[in-house]
Amino acid sequence: MPYDPAPPAVKPYIPASANLPEMTVRALVMGVVLGMVFGASSLYLVLKVGLTVSASIPVAVIAITLFGMFRKMGGRESSILENSITQTAGSAGESLAFGLGATMPAIMILGFDLEISRVMLVGILGGLLGILMMIPMRRTMIVDAHRELKYPEGTACAEVLKAAATDTSRAAAGEQREAGSEAEKDAKRRAAIIFGGFGLGLLYKVANVSFRGWKDVANFEFGAPLKAGSAGAEVSPELVGVGYIIGPRIAFTMAAGGVLSYLLLIPMIKFFGELLTVPLAPATTLIKDMSPDDIRDAYVLYIGAGAVAAGGLISLVRSLPAIWGGLKGGLAGMGKAQGRSAAGKAAPRTDQDIPIKWVAIGCLAIIAIITFATPLHMNVLGALLILVFGFLFATVSSRLTGEIGSSSNPISGMAVATLLFTCLIFLVMGWTGGRYYVTALSVGAIVCIAASNAGTTSQDLKTGFLVGSTPRLQQYAILCGAFASALVLGPILLKLNEAGTVYVPAAQVAPAITVDASTLTETERLQGPQAESDGKTYKVWRKTDTVGGPAGKYLVAEDGKLAYLVDPGINGHYHQRPDGSEVKKYDAPKAVLMSYIIKGILDQQLPWTLVLFGVMIAVVLEMAGIQALAFSVGVYLPLVSTLPIAVGGAVRWFADRRNNKLPQYDKLNEEERQAAGDRSSGTLLASGYIAGGALAGIVIAITAGVMTNFDNMMAKWAESSNPFVSGPHADLLSLVPYAAIVLLLYWVAREKPQK
Repeated sequence: MPYDPAPPAVKPYIPASANLPEMTVRALVMGVVLGMVFGASSLYLVLKVGLTVSASIPVAVIAITLFGMFRKMGGRESSILENSITQTAGSAGESLAFGLGATMPAIMILGFDLEISRVMLVGILGGLLGILMMIPMRRTMIVDAHRELKYPEGTACAEVLKAAATDTSRAAAGEQREAGSEAEKDAKRRAAIIFGGFGLGLLYKVANVSFRGWKDVANFEFGAPLKAGSAGAEVSPELVGVGYIIGPRIAFTMAAGGVLSYLLLIPMIKFFGELLTVPLAPATTLIKDMSPDDIRDAYVLYIGAGAVAAGGLISLVRSLPAIWGGLKGGLAGMGKAQGRSAAGKAAPRTDQDIPIKWVAIGCLAIIAIITFATPLHMNVLGALLILVFGFLFATVSSRLTGEIGSSSNPISGMAVATLLFTCLIFLVMGWTGGRYYVTALSVGAIVCIAASNAGTTSQDLKTGFLVGSTPRLQQYAILCGAFASALVLGPILLKLNEAGTVYVPAAQVAPAITVDASTLTETERLQGPQAESDGKTYKVWRKTDTVGGPAGKYLVAEDGKLAYLVDPGINGHYHQRPDGSEVKKYDAPKAVLMSYIIKGILDQQLPWTLVLFGVMIAVVLEMAGIQALAFSVGVYLPLVSTLPIAVGGAVRWFADRRNNKLPQYDKLNEEERQAAGDRSSGTLLASGYIAGGALAGIVIAITAGVMTNFDNMMAKWAESSNPFVSGPHADLLSLVPYAAIVLLLYWVAREKPQK
């Protein structure tokens, strides 16, 4: 990409002229390994609850700790640029895990088998495609829009890295910290704030969720005249931190979308539908019997998906001039030496990307593999759709990540939009029925992963931009991390499903059915714990109706009698094996939604009216001069996720309003005041909250997925003895510790007057 001699708006911590160790073998290997670990835990979380947390900050904290231990054992100290490479390589696993967990189980829900080759191919191709598509956009999204797009996790991660910078890195940054100097005291104070926030966020979240100290979601449902209206908040430190960093405008806009869903749309559906005596499609139960969450899942989710799709398209159209400028600059660099301008001048280290020609070659190679790879069941049209939607939603994902952060980025909404358009095109082409389910889902899965990884890549490049990393080396690092994580997440997904699979004796569910076994060609043996008691090989029969027994996959004996109903671990219904042992299932809520959309469109049952309602919400907002994307995200996400972000935005508003009255702010303009707020102690503590809450996700995954006896014991104790969890005032009581961390954030964010 040609070198722009205009200096960036922000001076990086490590100048371009500095020569520090960066992409070393130890930094890359540690990042790849940590990426696999975080990817596995994130896959568990997305299958369990449909959510993940950003891995960038936890990986950075762990890298700093491990390198510090290595130094105490006599090894070389790590540079801040090495820590940045480790964090970049390690962040890929989480974004891949979300994309895989939100889409691939839908194949099984639709009645097909999860094949290891398909899962690995989707992970590898989607991950690499998202990264490659973000490389030409780096200047547009990260550098040129630095003031507009905050990338809260990326900014927070940069603060973590700077707070833990070693003596060598500080010297390269030009920091003079003589013993007892004000600079040294300020550096220690900033480090204490961010790591204190990290420790507090970690302890708070673990005590809240793993030890069942108090309810993790405080929710209040209203009665008449606002029946079915509700308001709630996830009392988590990381969402408050995200809200503080992104600021009140976007935070309140997102919450406004949630207010529309939970205090207008859901009560309105309840009001008009309560007297219906038959279910209103797409729901299968009466509206009068539905809870607010049931109404959201049945109706409002489709409205939100339509709003996100429309808002994303409008945002893309608005960004086209900037995107085209970035692409034109990248294309102008094709054929030239990497990192050199047209005049032959070497670009600074901090402005060097992977050459655009290699990006183009890589994208073409990926599209060719997608087209001809047998496990994907893809065609040329599907490959072209992946290219178009991949570019579209990678761009939208990057921008959304910059505005609201990775944790709140509605990647699944983009996957929903992709499936909507893909299945609609298939419908026009006449490609309906089960054989096209896998093709449509493969398109959605690769685009979902590409969009997810594009957002993560943007966060990492933002961190590197602030720290002073070499973009080209960061891009190589995340490519390595994505490839390695994709290789292990596929087998882990299959193992999680296998561990929860129950082979239900057919005599219990379909006793009178027999089939002609000679017509069946596919064979299978029992897997998992039940395989020890039955080692026979059976024929496989897939039942598509509910006559005589539930639909699903059956194992058939040679005489045609049904032996077992195979109830999968993901989205299965049987929680007990024949020997009485309990089985932990995975609900995979995102994958269930994907399966509904595919069957709904290709079988012509999608509620298009609801989708168009969402589109019109976005259009009306744009006509009123309001950018619709952040609001649409709020409509799609549950209010319990967006309201705590608004709380963090409110704390930022009160803190900035109070600080702006201090003498040191008198001569600053609005942009300088905003920049001062971004550097404040409140931002440091919010960054620590995000880091601690995100890392706690690993502890929670371990206690829930591995230490199951401990998890069950704590759950039983909380339900029977802890008034903060199960008592009549549990929702109110849970706000007490939450209020403590919110007030602490405001107290730390206040600045002292300076003369």
